[in-house]
Amino acid sequence: MERRPLAVAITGGIAAGKSEALASFARHGSAVASSDEVVHRVYAQDETLKAELRARWGDDVFGSDGEVDRAAIGRIVFADRGELDWLEQQVHPRVRAVNRAWLEELAARHEPPALAVVEVPLLYETGAEAGFDRVVAITAPAELRERRRVGVDDRAARLVPDDEKVRRADFAFVNDGTLAELDAFVGSVVERLTSS
Repeated sequence: MERRPLAVAITGGIAAGKSEALASFARHGSAVASSDEVVHRVYAQDETLKAELRARWGDDVFGSDGEVDRAAIGRIVFADRGELDWLEQQVHPRVRAVNRAWLEELAARHEPPALAVVEVPLLYETGAEAGFDRVVAITAPAELRERRRVGVDDRAARLVPDDEKVRRADFAFVNDGTLAELDAFVGSVVERLTSS
Protein backbone atom coordinates (compact mmCIF):
# COMPACT_ATOMS: atom_id res chain seq x y z
CA MET A 1 0.00 0.00 0.00
CA GLU A 2 1.31 3.42 -0.96
CA ARG A 3 2.08 5.58 2.06
CA ARG A 4 1.66 9.21 1.09
CA PRO A 5 3.68 11.74 3.09
CA LEU A 6 1.65 14.11 5.23
CA ALA A 7 1.80 17.45 3.38
CA VAL A 8 2.59 20.33 5.73
CA ALA A 9 2.72 24.03 4.83
CA ILE A 10 4.73 26.61 6.75
CA THR A 11 3.40 30.14 6.48
CA GLY A 12 3.72 33.39 8.40
CA GLY A 13 4.66 37.03 8.19
CA ILE A 14 7.63 38.60 6.42
CA ALA A 15 10.90 37.95 8.31
CA ALA A 16 9.14 35.84 10.96
CA GLY A 17 11.51 32.89 10.56
CA LYS A 18 9.75 30.60 8.08
CA SER A 19 13.01 29.60 6.37
CA GLU A 20 14.61 28.73 9.72
CA ALA A 21 11.57 26.61 10.56
CA LEU A 22 11.86 24.86 7.19
CA ALA A 23 15.54 24.12 7.87
CA SER A 24 14.56 22.74 11.26
CA PHE A 25 11.98 20.40 9.69
CA ALA A 26 14.76 19.15 7.39
CA ARG A 27 17.02 18.49 10.39
CA HIS A 28 14.18 16.48 11.93
CA GLY A 29 14.00 14.22 8.86
CA SER A 30 11.26 15.82 6.77
CA ALA A 31 11.44 16.31 3.02
CA VAL A 32 11.36 20.07 2.47
CA ALA A 33 10.78 22.57 -0.33
CA SER A 34 10.56 26.35 -0.55
CA SER A 35 7.93 28.01 -2.72
CA ASP A 36 10.31 30.97 -3.15
CA GLU A 37 12.88 28.61 -4.67
CA VAL A 38 10.17 27.13 -6.88
CA VAL A 39 9.29 30.65 -8.09
CA HIS A 40 12.95 31.19 -9.04
CA ARG A 41 12.93 27.90 -10.94
CA VAL A 42 9.66 28.73 -12.72
CA TYR A 43 11.04 32.10 -13.84
CA ALA A 44 14.21 30.41 -15.09
CA GLN A 45 12.69 27.38 -16.84
CA ASP A 46 9.11 28.15 -17.95
CA GLU A 47 9.44 29.49 -21.49
CA THR A 48 5.67 30.09 -21.78
CA LEU A 49 5.76 32.31 -18.69
CA LYS A 50 8.76 34.19 -20.10
CA ALA A 51 6.82 34.82 -23.30
CA GLU A 52 3.83 36.10 -21.32
CA LEU A 53 6.05 38.43 -19.29
CA ARG A 54 7.71 39.76 -22.46
CA ALA A 55 4.32 40.30 -24.15
CA ARG A 56 3.04 42.24 -21.14
CA TRP A 57 6.09 44.27 -20.09
CA GLY A 58 8.63 43.99 -22.89
CA ASP A 59 12.35 43.39 -22.67
CA ASP A 60 12.70 45.72 -19.66
CA VAL A 61 11.96 42.81 -17.30
CA PHE A 62 14.80 40.68 -18.69
CA GLY A 63 18.50 40.96 -17.97
CA SER A 64 21.23 41.01 -20.59
CA ASP A 65 21.51 37.22 -20.10
CA GLY A 66 17.89 36.76 -21.17
CA GLU A 67 16.80 35.73 -17.68
CA VAL A 68 13.87 37.27 -15.84
CA ASP A 69 14.87 40.34 -13.79
CA ARG A 70 12.78 39.90 -10.64
CA ALA A 71 13.79 43.32 -9.31
CA ALA A 72 12.44 44.98 -12.47
CA ILE A 73 9.21 43.03 -12.15
CA GLY A 74 9.01 44.02 -8.49
CA ARG A 75 9.21 47.70 -9.37
CA ILE A 76 6.24 47.27 -11.70
CA VAL A 77 3.98 45.10 -9.59
CA PHE A 78 4.48 46.77 -6.23
CA ALA A 79 3.51 50.11 -7.78
CA ASP A 80 0.36 48.75 -9.44
CA ARG A 81 -2.00 46.30 -7.76
CA GLY A 82 -3.56 45.32 -11.10
CA GLU A 83 -0.17 44.27 -12.46
CA LEU A 84 0.55 42.32 -9.26
CA ASP A 85 -2.79 40.51 -9.58
CA TRP A 86 -1.98 39.63 -13.20
CA LEU A 87 1.48 38.32 -12.26
CA GLU A 88 0.11 36.23 -9.40
CA GLN A 89 -2.45 34.66 -11.75
CA GLN A 90 0.44 33.54 -13.95
CA VAL A 91 2.89 32.41 -11.26
CA HIS A 92 0.87 30.92 -8.40
CA PRO A 93 -0.81 28.11 -10.40
CA ARG A 94 2.58 27.11 -11.79
CA VAL A 95 4.11 27.01 -8.30
CA ARG A 96 1.20 24.92 -7.00
CA ALA A 97 1.65 22.49 -9.93
CA VAL A 98 5.37 22.08 -9.16
CA ASN A 99 4.62 21.49 -5.48
CA ARG A 100 1.92 18.92 -6.35
CA ALA A 101 4.33 17.09 -8.67
CA TRP A 102 6.98 17.04 -5.92
CA LEU A 103 4.50 15.57 -3.43
CA GLU A 104 3.46 12.93 -5.96
CA GLU A 105 7.11 12.06 -6.62
CA LEU A 106 7.72 11.63 -2.88
CA ALA A 107 4.63 9.42 -2.53
CA ALA A 108 5.86 7.20 -5.38
CA ARG A 109 9.18 6.46 -3.66
CA HIS A 110 9.84 2.99 -2.30
CA GLU A 111 10.19 4.49 1.19
CA PRO A 112 8.48 7.90 1.18
CA PRO A 113 9.20 10.36 3.98
CA ALA A 114 6.59 10.69 6.73
CA LEU A 115 6.38 14.47 6.25
CA ALA A 116 6.70 16.69 3.18
CA VAL A 117 7.01 20.31 4.30
CA VAL A 118 6.69 23.33 2.00
CA GLU A 119 7.36 26.95 2.94
CA VAL A 120 4.46 28.91 1.40
CA PRO A 121 4.59 32.61 2.37
CA LEU A 122 1.28 33.44 0.62
CA LEU A 123 -0.58 30.28 1.63
CA TYR A 124 -3.88 31.86 2.69
CA GLU A 125 -3.59 34.80 0.32
CA THR A 126 -3.57 32.44 -2.67
CA GLY A 127 -5.97 29.80 -1.37
CA ALA A 128 -3.20 27.19 -1.45
CA GLU A 129 -4.02 25.74 1.99
CA ALA A 130 -6.41 23.24 0.37
CA GLY A 131 -3.36 21.39 -1.00
CA PHE A 132 -1.99 20.59 2.46
CA ASP A 133 -2.94 18.29 5.33
CA ARG A 134 -1.60 20.54 8.10
CA VAL A 135 -0.47 24.16 8.43
CA VAL A 136 2.22 25.61 10.71
CA ALA A 137 2.16 29.39 11.24
CA ILE A 138 5.36 31.15 12.30
CA THR A 139 4.93 34.69 13.62
CA ALA A 140 7.14 37.25 15.30
CA PRO A 141 6.59 40.67 16.88
CA ALA A 142 6.85 43.56 14.41
CA GLU A 143 9.91 45.07 16.08
CA LEU A 144 11.82 41.78 15.77
CA ARG A 145 10.82 41.41 12.12
CA GLU A 146 12.04 44.96 11.45
CA ARG A 147 15.44 44.10 12.90
CA ARG A 148 15.71 40.82 10.99
CA ARG A 149 14.93 42.50 7.71
CA VAL A 150 15.87 45.98 6.60
CA GLY A 151 12.39 47.48 6.60
CA VAL A 152 9.32 45.30 6.27
CA ASP A 153 7.88 46.96 3.19
CA ASP A 154 4.32 47.80 2.21
CA ARG A 155 3.64 44.22 1.11
CA ALA A 156 2.79 43.46 4.74
CA ALA A 157 -0.38 45.54 4.41
CA ARG A 158 -1.67 43.17 1.70
CA LEU A 159 -1.10 40.00 3.71
CA VAL A 160 -3.52 38.08 5.90
CA PRO A 161 -2.85 39.33 9.47
CA ASP A 162 -0.74 37.10 11.72
CA ASP A 163 -3.55 36.54 14.22
CA GLU A 164 -5.76 35.24 11.41
CA LYS A 165 -2.99 32.90 10.20
CA VAL A 166 -2.56 31.59 13.74
CA ARG A 167 -6.31 31.04 14.10
CA ARG A 168 -6.49 29.05 10.87
CA ALA A 169 -3.28 27.02 11.37
CA ASP A 170 -3.00 23.62 13.04
CA PHE A 171 0.20 24.66 14.86
CA ALA A 172 1.58 28.12 15.63
CA PHE A 173 4.78 29.48 17.11
CA VAL A 174 5.78 33.01 18.11
CA ASN A 175 9.42 33.17 17.03
CA ASP A 176 10.72 35.70 19.54
CA GLY A 177 13.37 33.58 21.23
CA THR A 178 16.30 31.41 20.21
CA LEU A 179 16.81 29.07 17.27
CA ALA A 180 16.95 26.24 19.82
CA GLU A 181 13.42 27.14 20.96
CA LEU A 182 12.18 27.18 17.36
CA ASP A 183 13.87 23.83 16.77
CA ALA A 184 12.24 22.38 19.89
CA PHE A 185 8.83 23.54 18.65
CA VAL A 186 9.43 21.95 15.24
CA GLY A 187 10.59 18.73 16.91
CA SER A 188 7.37 18.59 18.92
CA VAL A 189 5.28 19.11 15.77
CA VAL A 190 7.17 16.36 13.93
CA GLU A 191 6.66 14.01 16.87
CA ARG A 192 2.91 14.72 17.03
CA LEU A 193 2.43 14.31 13.29
CA THR A 194 4.46 11.13 12.95
CA SER A 195 3.26 9.31 16.07
CA SER A 196 -0.41 9.13 15.11
